Amino acid sequence: MNRFASLQHQTEARDKQLKACGRCIGTILLIPLLVSCGQYLDTSPDRKLVKRVEERLKPDEGLPLPAISQLPPQTVEQALPKFKEGRPKSATILPPPSAAKPELPKAAPEASKQLSISAVRSMALENNLDLKIAQADPKIAATAVSEEEAKFDDLIFAKAKYGKKNTPAQNLDVVSFTPVDPTSPLKNEIDKLTAVPQETEVLDMEAGIVIPLRTGAKVTVSSPFDGKRQFRGVASDQYQNALRFSISQPLLRDAGISNNVAGIRIARYEQQAVDVKTRLQAIRVLAMVERAYWSLYVAWGELDVRRQQYENASNNLSMVRKRVAEGLTASVEINRAEIGVAERLESLIIAETSLKTRQRQLKLLLNAPDLDLDSQTLLIPDTSPTLLEFNLDREQLAQRALDGRLELLELELKLAADLTKIDYLSNQTLPMFMLDYNYAALGRDTSSYGGAFDQTLSGNYSDWSVGLRVEIPLSNELRRARLDRAVQERMQRLTTQQLRELSVRREIYDALDQMSQNWQRILATRQNVVLAGLNYDAELKQFKEGLRTMTEVLETLTRLGEAQLREVRAIGDYQVSMIDLAFATGTLLGHSRVDLGLDTTAHSIR
Repeated sequence: MNRFASLQHQTEARDKQLKACGRCIGTILLIPLLVSCGQYLDTSPDRKLVKRVEERLKPDEGLPLPAISQLPPQTVEQALPKFKEGRPKSATILPPPSAAKPELPKAAPEASKQLSISAVRSMALENNLDLKIAQADPKIAATAVSEEEAKFDDLIFAKAKYGKKNTPAQNLDVVSFTPVDPTSPLKNEIDKLTAVPQETEVLDMEAGIVIPLRTGAKVTVSSPFDGKRQFRGVASDQYQNALRFSISQPLLRDAGISNNVAGIRIARYEQQAVDVKTRLQAIRVLAMVERAYWSLYVAWGELDVRRQQYENASNNLSMVRKRVAEGLTASVEINRAEIGVAERLESLIIAETSLKTRQRQLKLLLNAPDLDLDSQTLLIPDTSPTLLEFNLDREQLAQRALDGRLELLELELKLAADLTKIDYLSNQTLPMFMLDYNYAALGRDTSSYGGAFDQTLSGNYSDWSVGLRVEIPLSNELRRARLDRAVQERMQRLTTQQLRELSVRREIYDALDQMSQNWQRILATRQNVVLAGLNYDAELKQFKEGLRTMTEVLETLTRLGEAQLREVRAIGDYQVSMIDLAFATGTLLGHSRVDLGLDTTAHSIR
C-alpha cells in the first residue's frame, strides 16, 4: 500500500512538472506576438509612396501658367507691333483683354443656354457616363482589400452529435491475461472476449474558436463534452470534458507578418492605383470637354464670319442694283454680285451644320438631363479665350510632368506591388517547417457534465504535446517558376517606366512647340485681318468710282473672310494647345473647384 501511494505521488509530481513545462512553452510562443504588436497590426503599403498618392489626389489640379512663366505674359496688342518687325523676344505685362465675342443669332431665352467653361466642367463631372463608369472602380478595388483582410477573421465553430446504439452480443479478440497480482488464477490464461448485448446513448458536443494570426500561425481554443450512458449489460455512465489549446506556427515558408499580409498590401497598392486611374480618367474627360467647348467657340466664330460675308455680299448686290438703275454701272455687275451671294450662302449653310454637329458633341459629353442630343437648345460659350503669351521653362515643365503624371504614379504603385509579390514568392520557395503545440486540461465524472467540468478546471489531469513537421519538395520548380515570372514582369514594368518617361518628355516639348506656333498664328492672322479689311474697303471704293469690277471686289471680300476664319481657328487652337500642355503635365488649366465625390479618397479637381 505504501508502495502504491509513493508511486501515485511520483506520478502526480511528474504530471505537475510536465504541465508547468507545457505552460512555459505556450508563454514563450506568445512573447514575440506581444513584443511586435505594432508591427503585427501594420498592413499599410510604403508610407512615402502613399503620401505621394495622397498629395496627387488633393483638389488642386491647376497648372498656373502665369506663375511659372519666366517672363510676364503679353497680349496680342503688345506682341503685334514687334511681330511686324520680326519674331517677338520680350514682353511686358498687361491685364487680359476682353475678348471680342462673335455676334450671336437671335434666339428665344428658352432656346439658348450660355455656358462658362467652369459650368461645363461641373456638368461633365456630374453627368458624364464615362466618369460614372470609372467611379465604380474604386469601390470594386475596396472590396478586394476587404477580401484580403477577411482571411484573418476569427472562426467560431460548434458541433453536437447524438447517437443511440442497441447492439447484440459480439465476439471480440482472443487475449492472454497478465494480472497485476502474481497469484491470480488468470495468469497466462488465454480466452476469447465477448461483448454482451448493450443499449447505449452517446452525446458529443464541442465549441471553440479558430484564430488565424498574421504571423502565419493558427490558434484553436475549444471545449469538447461527451457523455455516454449504458442501460443494458453492465450499467455505467461517464461524462468527459476538456479545455484544449493548440497552435501551429510555420518557421520558414509562410512565416512572418510581412509574408502573411502581402496580399493585403498588394490589394492596397491596387486600390490606390485604381484611385489614380480614376483621377486620370476624370482629367481626360475634362480635357475632352474643354476641347469640345473651344471647338464650339470656333464654330460660332466661323458662323459669324460666314454670316458677315453673306451680309456684305447681299449689301453689295443691293448697291449694284441701285447703281445699275441709276445708270452708273453696267448690268452685268448684277450677275457677278448674285454669284457672290450664292457662293456665300452655301458656306453659311455648311457653317450652320458644323455648329449643330459640335454642339451635339458637347451635349454628348455633358449628358445633362435638359440637353437632349436632338434638342434645339443653342449652347453659347460664355468664357473669353486666354490671349496671353507665356514664356515657359521647358525643363521645369518636363520635370513637373515627370512628378505629376498620374500614369507614372500608377506605374510606380504597380512596381511597389511587384516588389511585395516578389518577396512573398521568395518565401514560398522555402521548405515547410511547422511547429505544433497542443495542451488540454481533462476532466471526468460519472454523474454529470458539471462534475467533469469542475475537474477540468482543477488542472489535475492534462495532455500536451510539441511536434515538428517538415515538407520539402523534390524539385520546387513550380514555386521557383512563379518567382522568376514575377521578377521578369517587374523588369518589364521598369523598362515600360523608362519608355513612358521619355514619352512624357516628348509630349511636353511637342505641346510647348505647338503652343508657340499657335501664338505666332494669332499674331500673323490678326495682322492679315487688318490688312485684308483695308484692302476690301479700298477695292469697294474703287468699284464705286468705276475702276474695279464686282468680281475683284468679291475676291478681296473672300480673302478678308478667309483671314478672319484663320484668326478664329488660331485662337481656338491656342486654347486647345494650353489644354494639351496642362494635360501633358498631368493637370488641367483650372477654372473652378469641383469634386468627383468618390468614397475612398477625396478626388476633387481644381
